[in-house]
Amino acid sequence: MTNQIKEIAAYIDAHAAYYEDLADRIWEHAELSLKEYASTALYCEKLKELGFTVTEKLCGIDTAFCGSYGSGKPVIGILGEYDALSGLSQKAGACTHDPLVPGASGHGCGHNLLGAGSLAAAAAVRDWLEKSGSPGTVIFFGCPGEEGGAGKAFMAREGLWKKLDAALCWHPGDANQITTGSNTSSIQVLYKFSGIPAHAAGDPFNGRSALDAVELMNVGVQFLREHTTPDCRIHYAITDAGGISPNVVQSKAAVLYMVRANKVAEAVKLQARVDDIAKGAALMTGTSFERVFIDGTAELVPNYAIEKALYANMQAIELPAYTPEDEALAEALKATYSGLSVDGIKGAREDASIRKLCMELSDGGKKAINDFLAPMYSSESHTPGSTDVGDVSWLTPTSQIEATCWPAGVPGHSWQIVACGKSPLAHKGMLYAAKVLAATALDLLTDQDLLAAAKAEFAKRTASGYVCPIEADAVPIAI
Repeated sequence: MTNQIKEIAAYIDAHAAYYEDLADRIWEHAELSLKEYASTALYCEKLKELGFTVTEKLCGIDTAFCGSYGSGKPVIGILGEYDALSGLSQKAGACTHDPLVPGASGHGCGHNLLGAGSLAAAAAVRDWLEKSGSPGTVIFFGCPGEEGGAGKAFMAREGLWKKLDAALCWHPGDANQITTGSNTSSIQVLYKFSGIPAHAAGDPFNGRSALDAVELMNVGVQFLREHTTPDCRIHYAITDAGGISPNVVQSKAAVLYMVRANKVAEAVKLQARVDDIAKGAALMTGTSFERVFIDGTAELVPNYAIEKALYANMQAIELPAYTPEDEALAEALKATYSGLSVDGIKGAREDASIRKLCMELSDGGKKAINDFLAPMYSSESHTPGSTDVGDVSWLTPTSQIEATCWPAGVPGHSWQIVACGKSPLAHKGMLYAAKVLAATALDLLTDQDLLAAAKAEFAKRTASGYVCPIEADAVPIAI
C-alpha cells in the first residue's frame, strides 16, 4: 500500500461516522427523483462544512449542485446520487417485508450510500490537496433524478462535463468489481391524448375517444416490435385511462413510453417511429395529443485505462471484514429470495473461467456476502439497464466500480436493499468504495501518463460524436 493510499484510508477511517450518519439521514429522507430537496440541502450544508465552494441549482435544476476544491488542472469529478424509488418503504434491519410507511418511497437502489460514499472520496481528495499543496481540482457533483429524470443527461446537454479531465463514480451492489462494458440508451416520452366526451349509449357518434387512441397506439407499437433490431426494447405504461365509467366516451387518456437501444443514435431514430404511430392513432380516432418529452440517457462509454487504475486500488485497499451480526442479517435476507450469488457478478455471465473462479470464491454460490474481489474483467458487451452516467462518459473519460453493500444475489430495486441500507454491512461497502475512488482520483491528479492514456482511449471511443437524447426545449420533469 502506497503512502498516498494510506493517507486516503486514514482520512476516511477517521471520519467514517460522519459519512455513515450522512448516508443514514439520506436513507430517512428517501425522496423521489427531482424532488430531493431535503437531501440537497443536507449535502450543500456538508460541503460547506468540509470547505468546498458550493454552486446550487446547477444547470437550472433545483436539486442539482456541486462542491469544488482546489485550483488548476487536472479537474476530477466525483459523481453522487441521492434519489429513492416509489413504493419501497421498509423498516431498517427488518428481514420480512414490513413498510415503514405503507406506499412511501425507499432507497431500493442504495443511492443513500452512493452519494455519501462519493462525498467521502471527494473530501479525502480535498484533504490531500490541502496538505500537499499540489495543483488540481476535485468537484463533487450532486446529480438528481437518476431513477427517473436523467439529471446528468440534462447537465450533459449544457456541456457541463466537458470541463472535467475525468469522472469517477460507483454503485452499491452485491459484489466488489469493476463496472465495465456498456448498457442500453433510453428515451421516455408521455403522450397525452384529448378527445370529445359523450354519452356512450345515447350520443356515441359525437364522441371521440382518447382511450381508443391510446389503445390503437399500443397496438401500432406492438406491430413495430417485429421490425426493430434485437437490441431494442419498447416499454409502456398507461398513466391515465380516462376514468372508471364505461358509459362515458373517455375524452382524456395518456400513455408513457420508454424506448431503448444499445446506441443512443438508434434510440432517437426508433423514438421518431413511435411518434409517428401516436400521430396515426390520433388521426384514426379524430383526437389530438400533446407530446411531453420526459428524459433520455446515452449508453456508457467504457474506459479501460481508468478501469485498470480502479482495479489496482481495489486490490491494494483492504476489503471489509464482516461480523457474525453482518452474516446473520445477510443470511436472513438471503432466505427471502433465491438465486446464485454470482449471478450479478459482471464477467461471470459471459466468461466460463471467471464464472468458475467466482463460484469457488463464493463457496459454490452459498455465501450470503460476496466478501471477495471479483476478477478484473473488461468488456464491450451491453447490459440491459440504463443510467445517465452514460451521458457523462460521452463528454469526459469516466469509469465506475461496484462495492458489496447488500447480500449476494439480492434483487435490484427491492425492499431487501432498503432493509440493509442503514446496516454496518452497507456502511462497510460504502467506505471501501470511497477509498478506491479517492485513491484513483489521486492517481489521475498525479500520474500524467494515466490521464493521457485515459484521454486517448476516450477520444477514440467517442470519435463518432455524442448524440444527446435530451431535446433542445425539454426541461426536467418529475413523474
